[in-house]
Amino acid sequence: MDLLEHIASAFLDFTNPKKRVFVGYLGLSLLIALLWLVVFRKSSFGDALRRIFDRRIFFSSSSLADYKIFLINRVFTFFISPLLLTQVAIATALYMMLIRVEVIPWGAFENTSKTVVVVLFSLAMFVTDDFTKYLLHRWMHRFPVLWAIHKVHHSATTLTPVTVYRVHPLEGLLYATRSTLAQGPVIGLFYYLFGENVDLVTIVGVNALVFFFHISGSNLRHSHINISYWPWIERVFISPAQHQLHHSVAQEHYDKNFGAALAIWDWIFGSLHLSEDEDTELTFGLDASEASSAADLKTLYVGPVAEIWTCETYTVRAIILRFKSQTN
Repeated sequence: MDLLEHIASAFLDFTNPKKRVFVGYLGLSLLIALLWLVVFRKSSFGDALRRIFDRRIFFSSSSLADYKIFLINRVFTFFISPLLLTQVAIATALYMMLIRVEVIPWGAFENTSKTVVVVLFSLAMFVTDDFTKYLLHRWMHRFPVLWAIHKVHHSATTLTPVTVYRVHPLEGLLYATRSTLAQGPVIGLFYYLFGENVDLVTIVGVNALVFFFHISGSNLRHSHINISYWPWIERVFISPAQHQLHHSVAQEHYDKNFGAALAIWDWIFGSLHLSEDEDTELTFGLDASEASSAADLKTLYVGPVAEIWTCETYTVRAIILRFKSQTN
């Protein structure tokens, strides 16, 4: 596949059920938003449509930058993808290590019911993947060198489903590596323990959980439709309104709601913030102390690299300087 074909394939995300912006999920999100506004917010059908398709949101300078970043990052992915570790490599490495150690014989539980294996594998993959997303997301807000990268995503002043792609290429690398390191060991461990019971049917079980996450309105997390859940549900699952609070510049919302699908990690580690009054107007973007443009592509791409280089600790420049001082 050449570069032009790779860029063109970016639009296949809208026809791929494995992607969040699959047209089917977008359509369901639209339906959920309409029902929310008409049934719960008592808006007329016309007013609800006008609010959902607000031109000020979808054609803002911030949103236009999102669309450009979506395409530019595809070019970056074309060159870097062949260099990344794969889940198969990690799974194979763990599997071979377990074979050598052999604390438990290979396939010790291969007679377990297929249904049980599918359920256990699906839950293990989903929970492991979600927890590592929470950890990495939280670290990105905690450490300056990672925040320099992640704030590209938070520089968005309007939220649309495409904003999920508004990430610096270095963040994309980090999340791709996280996915490999999180999911690879689970695959290797389950194949070692359950043998041939871990097959395509088992993997489909994981896709079913992801499918449920997407049909429940995952695209509304990056939107201006602030749908909230009952408090007891928001302690388990992140609502669209909770993720929008995460993007808010208000001080009381700082470092809250890092979870992707599950809110239990925020609840356990003290970063949970339940949704607020639906009439509360939120301002998205970066606070005044962060000099970053929501639309300037040069700032969004070059700025984080320059900030990482000049930061005094945990940066490439700092490491190089320390190495030179130790070798002289």
